[in-house]
Amino acid sequence: MTGALASAIVAGTGALWGLYWLPVRGLADLGLPGAWGTLAITLCAVALLAPVALVRRSLAGADRVALVAVALGGGAFALYSVAFLYGRVALVILLWFLTPVWSTLIARVLLGWAVPPLRLAAIAVGLAGLGAMLGAGGGPPVPRDAGEWMGLAGGVIWAISTTGIRTRPEVPPAGAALVFALGAAVTAAALAPFLEPVPRAGGVALWPALGLALATASLFWVVSTAALIWAAARLEPARVGILLMTEVAVGAASAAWLDGERLAPFELAGGALVLAAGVLELWPPGRMGRRRPRSG
Repeated sequence: MTGALASAIVAGTGALWGLYWLPVRGLADLGLPGAWGTLAITLCAVALLAPVALVRRSLAGADRVALVAVALGGGAFALYSVAFLYGRVALVILLWFLTPVWSTLIARVLLGWAVPPLRLAAIAVGLAGLGAMLGAGGGPPVPRDAGEWMGLAGGVIWAISTTGIRTRPEVPPAGAALVFALGAAVTAAALAPFLEPVPRAGGVALWPALGLALATASLFWVVSTAALIWAAARLEPARVGILLMTEVAVGAASAAWLDGERLAPFELAGGALVLAAGVLELWPPGRMGRRRPRSG
């Protein structure tokens, strides 16, 4: 029952995050371009989460490696957030969702977990999809803009993060969500000056921007993130990445409908291979080798 609930939460969170590009681009239109909008969102999230985490003392005695893993996840999501301003929504999401490939490689190479043959096939199919998407224009199969680089890098870091969350003692959801937001805020603050100039006071629609940042922080970074971290601690890292793929359909459909974004046929083929790699990750269902027992 717990596994089914965790899976449902992850899938629902993915669908919700498929619409996340809308407030990110909305904040850019209100005068917070680049990473500045993401910084505003994550600082609002920190302000909302800090009192809850402190009252519950949810970080007291928490495993330090687990906290670092959670913070890395926040940094990954910050990269993902900013990527929507520099790349096409569907392609950024698909690059992010190579996460299962990286999760499986980490599990095999670094943790020594046994990898079934179908998951080895998933790695090959996923990498083929990556090459197809990035080489669709006829050039070398490498990211072509900042958005693609950030989407790809964010997925790799998220795979490292979820592996750490899974293999270390669990951090309570309130504390984990706070650390997640802090990791994102630090990452956004580090990126912001290099991507866009500091916004001028007169160039920002202050109250609308603050309202949008606060609403986005509440829905995405507080409620959904706390639920996602709780669920990720109860599922294999690869499964987390696969279930979050509901975001692909919602993101691609919403970007096509609302912003007129389309993928070229070769990019669609590459995206299909990435999703096929996800199917291979889950078929047949089973455990990815032996996991380390939790301590504490």
